Amino acid sequence: MLYYARGSVTEEISQGEMETALEEVFRTLEPKKKVLVIPPDITRLHSRAGAITQFAWKYYGSRLTDILPALGTHMPLTEGELSQMFGETPKELFRVHNWRKDLITLGIVPSEFVAEVSEGRVEYEWPAQVNSLLVKGRFDLIISPGQVVPHEVIGMANYNKNVFVGTGGQEGINKSHFLGAVYGMERIMGKKKSPVRDVLNYASRNFARDLPLLYVLTVLGRREESGLALRGLFIGDDEECYERAAELSAEVNITMLDKPLDKVVVYLDPEEYRSTWLGNKSIYRTRMAMADDGELVVIAPGLREFGEDKAIDGLIRKYGYRGTPYTLMQVEKNPDLKENLSAAAHLIHGSSEGRFSITYCPGKLTREEIEGVGFQYQELEDALKIYNPRHLQEGWNELSSGEVVYYISNPAVGLWAYRGKFA
Repeated sequence: MLYYARGSVTEEISQGEMETALEEVFRTLEPKKKVLVIPPDITRLHSRAGAITQFAWKYYGSRLTDILPALGTHMPLTEGELSQMFGETPKELFRVHNWRKDLITLGIVPSEFVAEVSEGRVEYEWPAQVNSLLVKGRFDLIISPGQVVPHEVIGMANYNKNVFVGTGGQEGINKSHFLGAVYGMERIMGKKKSPVRDVLNYASRNFARDLPLLYVLTVLGRREESGLALRGLFIGDDEECYERAAELSAEVNITMLDKPLDKVVVYLDPEEYRSTWLGNKSIYRTRMAMADDGELVVIAPGLREFGEDKAIDGLIRKYGYRGTPYTLMQVEKNPDLKENLSAAAHLIHGSSEGRFSITYCPGKLTREEIEGVGFQYQELEDALKIYNPRHLQEGWNELSSGEVVYYISNPAVGLWAYRGKFA
């Protein structure tokens, strides 16, 4: 059921209006005795999920017993990050998701279905796994807040991805990421329907009916002056809630360009981006806008590692971002990569397939490390002298040297595509 739907490309929903909508929906629901919230982590800081979680805690009080950030494979939040994202919400309510251990398998999506939606590219079955707390906690309400925005693995982020991937297990995460990669991320990004979404929807319909899920989905768009505005808010427990949000996100978050971009400069906020696992959004979200033989320059002052997880970091360092054919060959030859298909998918996502160059300007990684995984390297200090974010505006910029660049201050807020590339 869709309880609340509001939004447009020009809408700006205030904090107070968002809280009023939440209160109205919470009152509409039957009284709840035990509530769980599964928000995204700090990498979705701007999603408004932190404010939604804090409001839910204020509304339900002691009945909100647990908050389980949907980490997926990401690192647990620090105390400082919990305060930054969730304000005064008590820290003792937060639990840490372990994607390798704390799991329950709700059911198995058959291999025949996965083969059908992937057009025969993969033929494995897919386990619908969630953190065991969702089942064993015996909650009568599970609130899943988060932002719907173009996404490289599933087309549009959030909805049941927050459940089955964000609180999911190693096998399910690995196989879902690999499914999206081999199907082709440029066929998926910005689309509300994809093979990965089909698999997750199958799991929702067939295995998750007993989970009392309520989705609070946001759509954020950039203001002309500065910052992000809440353009849409959709609250419900079914696919309509997601589809309405995804349709608005496609209008708000996709920037269509009339010609390919020869030079793109992307800035990665050091508070959000400390690894290429996350920072490669700069590649994912711009690749359909990049001209052949163009250059993508990534200003990454917080970059200190490749993977959010030590094992994945090691695999990235070992195999590098060297394109789909190379990566698939290594999957067949090497058990360590074959057993970690999400890492293999990430290596595919992070390669330009040789079509354009990628130059990273990291804060803490060395030239040897950056070039070792297949990227070009530029000193951060040198890059900042040429491409200072404080002096660049969103979109087109002509520098004092005469060079023309296209600047993006946060790749997570959208998708950029050349009209001839986006079908």
